[in-house]
Amino acid sequence: MELLRNGRQRVVITGMGAITCLGDVKEMWENLIAGTSGIRRIETIPIEHVPVQIGGEVRGFEPTRYIEHKEARRMGRASQFAVAAASLAIGDAGLTTEKIEEEGDRTATVIGTTLGSHEMSEQSTTRYKTSGYKKPNPLTLINSLPNMPGHYVSKFARTLGPLIAPATACAAGTQAVGEASELIKNGRADMVITGGVEAVLQDYAIAGFEAMDALATGFNDTPELASRPFDKNRSGFVFSEGCAVLVIESLQHALKRGARIYAEILGHASSSDAYHIAALDPEGGGAQRSMKWALENAHVTPEDIQYINAHGTSTQANDAMETLAIKRIFGEHAYNLAVSSTKSMMGHALGASGAIEIVACVKTLVEGIIHPTINYETPDPACDLDYVPNVARDAKNLRYILSNSFGLGGQNASIVLSAFS
Repeated sequence: MELLRNGRQRVVITGMGAITCLGDVKEMWENLIAGTSGIRRIETIPIEHVPVQIGGEVRGFEPTRYIEHKEARRMGRASQFAVAAASLAIGDAGLTTEKIEEEGDRTATVIGTTLGSHEMSEQSTTRYKTSGYKKPNPLTLINSLPNMPGHYVSKFARTLGPLIAPATACAAGTQAVGEASELIKNGRADMVITGGVEAVLQDYAIAGFEAMDALATGFNDTPELASRPFDKNRSGFVFSEGCAVLVIESLQHALKRGARIYAEILGHASSSDAYHIAALDPEGGGAQRSMKWALENAHVTPEDIQYINAHGTSTQANDAMETLAIKRIFGEHAYNLAVSSTKSMMGHALGASGAIEIVACVKTLVEGIIHPTINYETPDPACDLDYVPNVARDAKNLRYILSNSFGLGGQNASIVLSAFS
């Protein structure tokens, strides 16, 4: 078996873990192919004073299943999610933290996020402003930093090599996995714990996005119908939370330890719109560059791709822009592609979404099934591709997948995965 691809180490996925509104990896996948929504009325925080009261909320999460009680109390929710998902991924890969520590500095951690445990900073600020000066908790501000989920994963897993924390908004999860693969391809690491996390499903965050007219409104009594990517009557995205973590390795390292291999990471790319802080480039220039460069980095042609896991947020602007960008990169082949949106069932978990969607793509390759875009009822002339409407589809011969993530500040990231052989 060839250990190199295009002169560089091949990178394979050997473990996956997830904490999401649809459950762990197994539960999430079963719900996705069944077309089951995880979007519900929010219960973990007071929400009656906010117009939008729905989200992709993780319920029943107990951090002490994965983290010692005293340390869990110090950590923000995003860091708790990240360590929990990392624990699941490491176990799924047939590893232990002791085995990872034996690898020394040939292991790394790359965890992306948009805001990290921002709620800790917000709570500390509110306490100070309402109660006056008291001796502050010395760890509160530190624990709110975007690199803290990565720190806690590295500490938990005993990875001693590079520690990287992309904070590239909604592209962070995809970019994290892509950058992690580069550490292996460039010989900097043999194994990387990587993924994305978000846990800022808070009233002030919901209010902020609602003020931008970005959220789907009017669905407090029917939350499962709110996210409707590519449908003509889509009205906005649904805010979500969660985490997905993957164990990736060089093929040589994975074979040496007899690991089960799920799929291969062929290539990735990122780009900037250089356009607007929040509005999308309507011509999709950044999205086109991201996809084009990812295909080139993977050494595949547009015609090789059979399925695209779309960013597909359910906003009017994003879905039309992404459709246009796909058509410009793929030409007539765009109409042969299956395109679906995981966010139709899980909402938009910002920096976690890309990593969660990579897990969905891996399951697609392994199981030979493409999950649907639910709530697709009314075609939109501006969105005229095959969005796998409402019902999962068999795809036994699927080999190459492209996954997209686009974010605030004009951040774009795309990644190409393949079945392993």
